[in-house]
This record gives sequence, structure tokens and C-alpha cells, in this order.
Amino acid sequence: MDATNQLGDFLRARRERIRPEDVGLGPGVGLRRVPGLRREEVAMLAGISADYYLRLEQGRERHPSVQVLDALAGVLRLDPEATAYLIGLTRPRSRRAVRPAVERVPASVLHLVRELPMPAFVQNRYLDILASNRMARALSPNLAPGANRLRAVFLDAAERELFRDWRQAMQSVVGQMRADSAGDADDPRLTALVGELSLKSDCFRQLWARHEVRRREGVVSRLHHPEVGDLDLYCDKLAVAGAEGQLLVIYHAEPGTESARSLALLGSIAASTPDGGADGGADSLRAGDPARLYPLE
Repeated sequence: MDATNQLGDFLRARRERIRPEDVGLGPGVGLRRVPGLRREEVAMLAGISADYYLRLEQGRERHPSVQVLDALAGVLRLDPEATAYLIGLTRPRSRRAVRPAVERVPASVLHLVRELPMPAFVQNRYLDILASNRMARALSPNLAPGANRLRAVFLDAAERELFRDWRQAMQSVVGQMRADSAGDADDPRLTALVGELSLKSDCFRQLWARHEVRRREGVVSRLHHPEVGDLDLYCDKLAVAGAEGQLLVIYHAEPGTESARSLALLGSIAASTPDGGADGGADSLRAGDPARLYPLE
């Protein structure tokens, strides 16, 4: 993760994906040495000088006006989520808002996770699992407290087999993390996680370099469980009030479907199987600590 010039990296990645004909330009004179639009073409279409745009990409200008950002978003054909991300890159978060070393899931949310009859867990902004119920761990051992979802899906071959459309699922999860990282280029925990995965996974490195931004919305996850077969599950993510960056993630099936019956079967299997993760544990998670936390019956 480039912690020094996120704005320039984003602009460069996105302009390289725009073809000249997409914005009404011809191929131009001579061979193109770079994919997509040239810097001067972006500048011309956005109504700014080529020198000013060059300074933006090089990181020598970091605070363009909203008008300039809106113009660039139009040229680069950014959707509302990517436009908000672009603006966020120029508005760093306050350094005074120091995140606590210990993350605690509110007791009411822990109770809710425990009582839900479908897979449910709480994750933080780094995709660390802070709490999970028995159904979640039956869906995947990598949903146990202390695991990290990014490490699991990119580095664990068994976890990869859980997704019937693994590549699409990974594009979504990387896009969501990219969206959440705006203004946090100097976050050491995020920088370390992205750096580790970039070294260990070619796929992650390529997806992260695309600078795609994905909205956090209910989608259907197409999974294949080794015990109950194919599952088409809605995956909804709800912000946990009073706990910045924490999300309650719930997998659920449409009633009356084959997936609903398979999920119920998984619940029966989970209820009859000893849960090695349900052994109590600490009540908090320090950043980067792999300890098992909040294993809920």
C-alpha cells in the first residue's frame, strides 16, 4: 500500500482503464506508450492545465477543489461511490481521532450474534473476526474469532474452495476495503496487512492495484459447503453503533429455497458437533492479536 500518494495512484490507475474512444477521442498521433488516456488528455477534458494534473498524479498537489474533483470524476467515469472515495483521499481524517488498542464488541451485539439462527459474526475494518456464532464457524472455520478474512480468502486454498465465484467475491471484498481506506494512508495496521498480502498473493496485488471501489450492500454469495453443497445466501453488513469500523455480517437464505433447507441442515450438523472454538476466551482484541475472542454458542 502506497502511504504517500494515494490520490496520484488512484488517478493513474483509473485513467489507464479509460479508452480514448470512451470519452470521444480518436487514437491520436503515434503509438500510445501507456494504456488508457494520457495525462494531458485527462487535463484537457477536465478543463485544467496539464501541469496541474501532473502535480496531482505526482503528489505535489494534494488538495484540489471540489470542482476539480467533480470534473476528474466525470472524465474518469467514476460512479458515486468511487467519486466519494476520490474526495475522501483529499480530506485526511484527523490524527487526533486515535483508535483504541483494544476493540470491544458491545454486549448487546454479542447477545444478538449468539441468538441469531443463521451464520453471523462481527468484523472490524481490517476484516479481523471479533465475534462469531456456531453457525458462522460451521460455514467456515476461518470465521472463528481471531481469524482475518483477507488472509483466509487469499492464502488458504480450502477457504477459496468455499466460493463458487471466487474471483468476483474477492473483487468485492478488496473493493470494500479500498473504499474504507480513504484518508488512512498512514494507518500502520492497514499498511502492514496490504503489504503482507501483496507479497504473498499475486491476485491480491493485482486487485488492490486496480483501485476499484465497491459499495457495501446486500449481495448474494454463491458458496459451496463441503457438507451441505451449494448455498446461495444473502450477505448483509450492518454498522455496529458506537463501535467505529465494526460490522455485523449476517448470511441468510430466502425462505422455502433449497439454500434455506441446506442452511437448516448445516445448523443441525453444527448443533450436533463439538465446537472447538467455544471455549470462552478474552473479552477484547488488540490490533493484530490472533487470540480467539467471543466464541459464541
